[in-house]
Parts: sequence; C-alpha cells; structure tokens
Amino acid sequence: MPSEKALEHYRNPRNVGELEDADGVGIYISDICGDITRFWIKVEDGKITDVRFKTFGCWASIASASILTEMVKGKTIEEARRIMKEEIADALGGLPEPKVHCSVLADDALDDAIYDYLSRRGLPIPKDLVEKHEKVRVAVKRLEDMGFKVG
Repeated sequence: MPSEKALEHYRNPRNVGELEDADGVGIYISDICGDITRFWIKVEDGKITDVRFKTFGCWASIASASILTEMVKGKTIEEARRIMKEEIADALGGLPEPKVHCSVLADDALDDAIYDYLSRRGLPIPKDLVEKHEKVRVAVKRLEDMGFKVG
C-alpha cells in the first residue's frame, strides 16, 4: 500500500513538464516494467536551479520523479548525483518492494540529464554515467526501430 506522501506526489506531482532552455535533458526506460521518465535540468553557477520531468508510468514512477525534483533543486551536480534510490523511496515514506525499481528509474533519468549537461559543456563525464547513457541509447533505438517516437 502506498504511503500518504507517495500518493500526494502521485496525485499532485511537482515540477511536471519540459524546460525549453534546459542545460541537460535525460531519459531512462525501465527494463523491468517499460516505464519511461525524462528529466530536464537548468544549471547556474554549478547548481541545479530548475528541474522538470515527464513520466509515462505507474504511480510509483510519477511519485519518485516528483519528489526527486524537490530533492535536487538548489543542489550542485555532485550533490544531486549522491542521492541514492533508497533516499528517494525513504522520502516518499517507503515503496512496496515490487515498486522500488521506480525510484531507480527517476534517479537514472536524472543521471542521464546530468550526462547531457556535462557533455554539452565538454566537462569530464564519470564512467558510470557513460555506461548508463549507452544503455539508454540502445533502449531508445530499439523502441524507435519499432516505430515509437522516444527521443
């Protein structure tokens, strides 16, 4: 059963939508359930000043992305990267075991937006972000080859 906090973020998600002038855009597709989350970030003076998301997925995916947007606003890129999936689930008052992967989806979509931000600026990209990004590109290509417009 979802917590009241999780239900609140599902019913009234925060920071939904796109940022037209985003400094980084990321996507992640769950290989467990097929949910898709996109993140847009705006970065000024090394801090995330605005963040938005769109999710095609279940209540837990929407709630996880919503609360993560609140958790990263005002944080540096490094601080945002240190947020763990367990912290996302905890901030929601916990997630049922079958839905824990939804917090990973939000975290990985944010990581892909950070990858994009670093890449656009020619900044060093940590190896784990490169590996996640490559996995995302394979999944996006697979869906696009089937006729879906994803990226």
